[in-house]
Amino acid sequence: MGLRGFIAKRLVYMLILIWAVITINFLIFSMLPGNPMEAYVAGLKKLDEERYNELKKHFGLDKPLHEQYILSLRNMLTFNLGISFRSGTQVSDEIFQRRLPNTLLLMGVSTVTSIIVGMLIGVIVAYKRGSLLDTGMVTVSLATYSVPIFFIGWIIIFIFAIQLGWFPTGGTVPPTWGRLPPTNIIETITGRLSHIILPAFTLFLFGFGGWILLTRACILETITEDYVLTARAKGLKERTILYKHVLKNAALPLVTNVALSFAFMVSGAIITETLFSYDGMGLLTWKALTPPALPVLQSIFYILALCVIFANFIADLLYGVLDPRVKYG
Repeated sequence: MGLRGFIAKRLVYMLILIWAVITINFLIFSMLPGNPMEAYVAGLKKLDEERYNELKKHFGLDKPLHEQYILSLRNMLTFNLGISFRSGTQVSDEIFQRRLPNTLLLMGVSTVTSIIVGMLIGVIVAYKRGSLLDTGMVTVSLATYSVPIFFIGWIIIFIFAIQLGWFPTGGTVPPTWGRLPPTNIIETITGRLSHIILPAFTLFLFGFGGWILLTRACILETITEDYVLTARAKGLKERTILYKHVLKNAALPLVTNVALSFAFMVSGAIITETLFSYDGMGLLTWKALTPPALPVLQSIFYILALCVIFANFIADLLYGVLDPRVKYG
């Protein structure tokens, strides 16, 4: 089977997985004992009659179960995700226009930097295995990866926001923007950066140690292979051997983890965003849990599952690019 056949086959699998995700989502939020979705919508009747009628019509709660399922299938495929009771807006607008861009900015900065730094250091400590540098970096990695992220966040806020006063303790944009919006791009960038640096640094400290340990383990499995000895016998530089030969052949497990890391970016960082009052997907998820806002939770789970499915598809395609021994079939 060639590349086109493989892509066609994987697309069919993806469609089946998406159908399974929508079905499970429907079962979780509609068919559990007591029908939590119906109970949620009914709880709004005394508070807001108009919203109650809109949500009841949206989920087809006055229709038979099979019609509710077909309606749910159609709504999910068209991203008609319902209405947020708190804001009164469409859930899709709340997510895609407000929350998701903030989260992608925060998680993108922290994820990319932690991956790059973690991999580069991981290759070096694997090459110098058994040295003081190796022992020290492994210890630091285990320490940062094991400490609860809220504790790291508290320390960072205490040092850089409270004691030094370099950055605000939380928020997404400067509070003055509500009265005086930024007038130029420089002011916009500096205002956003001042609020994103501390939560991004928190996520970076929590995540880069895991990438060091993973890269180190992958490199140690390949650095003793015969082709490495052959490359050294040819007189290649150690940097070329490490990054062009060893890392490339050790990259398959890393590719999977990188793809999943980018997929899970859309879910946000619940603890970090809540700690820093950062207006992203993580904070939205936390607020949707207390009290439960089921349409919002259903939408978040669905979007996250879609991202994981597509990330695995991209990872499968990259396997063949990175390793010629991998055959599409």
